[in-house]
Amino acid sequence: MGRPSRPSKPQRTACPLAVDDRTIAGHAQDIRLRLYRPLIGLTVPALLYLHGGGFTSGSLEEADTAAAAIAEAVPAVVVSVGYSLAPAHRFPTAAHDAHRAALWTAAAARELNIAKGGLGVAGHDSGGHVAASLTFLARDQGDVTIAAQALLGPMLDPSLTRVGDAKVMGSDVSAATCAPCYRAYLPEASQRLHPYAAPLDSRRLAGLPPALIVTAQNDALRIEAEHYAASLIEAGVPTEVTRFPALSHAALPGHCPALLAVADFFRRRLPGATA
Repeated sequence: MGRPSRPSKPQRTACPLAVDDRTIAGHAQDIRLRLYRPLIGLTVPALLYLHGGGFTSGSLEEADTAAAAIAEAVPAVVVSVGYSLAPAHRFPTAAHDAHRAALWTAAAARELNIAKGGLGVAGHDSGGHVAASLTFLARDQGDVTIAAQALLGPMLDPSLTRVGDAKVMGSDVSAATCAPCYRAYLPEASQRLHPYAAPLDSRRLAGLPPALIVTAQNDALRIEAEHYAASLIEAGVPTEVTRFPALSHAALPGHCPALLAVADFFRRRLPGATA
């Protein structure tokens, strides 16, 4: 939600990348993908990256820092997904765009030199919501394997009942800033009860992929993210939680230690990664 701040670019590794764009058929319209491919001559894992922006904004360009840093640090093929935005494209379009991107990536495994065994998915803000929705879709439809998920400051609660006190927490987001985003993506009250739209309230969390929940101390969304982590653990999903002190919501996708934590998690969880 809003544009992530970029106080400094994460330190890059020596792994060079090839970066190119593709266009695929999305749920309601064509969508762009931006591929970050390590030039190391080896088979590597792959993951999707889903940008933030409160469902209504954000872009592949704004996701560049996070996507490239993760691709280099794992190393992995990272497919950044330019999913369709609300209010023009409402729920469940973004989730189905991510699903189509996952299917496309799995089908292109030979071309992209991707290891077999499943993909990862990572997302910040609304991208964390879309990433969580994708894990439900993939589990329920069984047509693509998501092997691990990393959610950075995700938006998970359209009821807005578990958002922290922004003033007390010194947060750069609040219930008031989240509300119009959810109204744009989930304009009908009934949609907000769907498990893919309200993962925090789902009673069917078993069978989801191992998760890393990354939170910022000064983020009103931290409470719901850590609540989701507790629910995943209770459902038997291997789950890790990492909280960064003195950090805002918008700063997460440009924060070097957070991105290195994500890369370390995927190195340990994705097939074909070098731990």
